Order: sequence, then structure tokens, then C-alpha cells
Amino acid sequence: MNDHIILDPTAPVATVTFNRPSQRNAISFTMWQQFSGMMKKLDADRDVRAVVITGAGGDAFSAGADIQDFDEHRSDSAKGRGYNDAVNGALKTLSDMATPTISMIRGFAVGGGCELAIATDLRIASDDSRMGIPVGKLGISIGHREMRGLVNLVGKGNALYILLSARLLDAQESLRIGLVNQVVKPEDLQEYTYKLAADIAGLAPLSHAANKLTMHQVQNKPSLENLTKREADLPLTQFDTKDYLEGYQAFLEKRRPNFIGE
Repeated sequence: MNDHIILDPTAPVATVTFNRPSQRNAISFTMWQQFSGMMKKLDADRDVRAVVITGAGGDAFSAGADIQDFDEHRSDSAKGRGYNDAVNGALKTLSDMATPTISMIRGFAVGGGCELAIATDLRIASDDSRMGIPVGKLGISIGHREMRGLVNLVGKGNALYILLSARLLDAQESLRIGLVNQVVKPEDLQEYTYKLAADIAGLAPLSHAANKLTMHQVQNKPSLENLTKREADLPLTQFDTKDYLEGYQAFLEKRRPNFIGE
């Protein structure tokens, strides 16, 4: 693997960094594929309790898909299908992860970079960041998975504003419409993000996984009446875990719980 994606697997908070600062951390076709495999491995590591995703340098989280790939991978619909499959695979892997994920955004998060940030659980941005999906300037459109993620996050009206205007939103506008969760000063971004990640990592991982899965079920089912028995019983399964007993006992004893993910 080249060094265009750098992995620091240090538990409990791992870090994945897009490392092409001279290209504003644009994501190549190969990088989409590598990213998906990397995230699957992190999700399978029980010692990793949270993952921070960011971009190298101070100019960009990611400027999105690498324009240099367009001739080879996006010059027509047949080639575009393979490229879209790689992007969809990466975004599906990211959104399906049981492990909590946080995008730490400074500078530009544009196009595929913005879509990738949307697929993470949380987004923390510096106040000099700019976000958007200006596909209208390229004559292309976003896929169904990306559209669902965008609409779920900011609503139909704001999603259409982002897409139809092709404008880049500043940090405060991104915060106002719910595109990001928090905005901080650039010099505070890393400390704030990793403090949040550490707080998340210190909580019960099975609770996080169950809450994320329950949210997917709520979003994907037209009616809660259509839940299978297994889906409906998901919240109850936590009562049979060692972590629930530990959390309950720690509460009674007024001490910090030691969750083991069982």
C-alpha cells in the first residue's frame, strides 16, 4: 500500500489520514478501494473503540474524487459503474461500521470528500472549513447512497440547496443546517476531536454498535411494524451482556466502568 492513506491503529482511538496535501487530499480510485479494506480491519479490531478520519496538511479534509481518474474510470457510463461501485463500497463500509467514526475537518471537504464525511457518525469542523458537493459544475450527479445520506443529515430542502447551487458552505452555515456537529477554532480542532473520541471510546462499545444498528433499521424501514422479531429485540440484547452488568454495578459503586465489549 502506498502512503496516500496513513493508518495509525493505536487503540482505543485509531486515525486514518488522507495524505495527498499537494492535491488537497483528493481520493483516487485505488484509495477508495484501500480505504474500504482499511476500515473493515479497524472495525474487526476489538481494541479500537473509535476512528478519527482526517486529511493531511491544513488546507483540506479532502477535495473529493481525483479528477485525474476521470479519463480512465469515468469517461462513460460503463467505466463509471466500476468507479461508483468502488465509492459505494467505501461509503457502505463506513456507514455500516459498528465502531463510531468521526470526521475531523479542516479546510475543504468537497464532492466525494464531503460525501465521505457525511457517511461518518460525527463531523467536527474548524471555523475556516468549507463544504459542498458541486457536481453541477462537472455535469454529473451523486448516487443513491450519497443522496440518502445527505437528505437524512440535512433534509430535502438543504440537500437540494447544496446540490443545485453548487456553492461551498462556510463552517457556520454547515453547522446551522446540521452538516457538521460542532465548529471550533483551527488551533482547537485536534484537541476537541480527540477528546470527543476518547470519551466515546470509554463508553460501552456494544451499546454504540446496537444504537447505530437500531438507527439504520429506523431509517430503512418504512414502518416500525415491519421490523422482524430479531430487529425488534435488538435493544433487549444489551441486558444479557457483561458490559451491562459492569455498567450497572459501576453506577451503584460510583466508579468508572471498565467495558470489555462482551
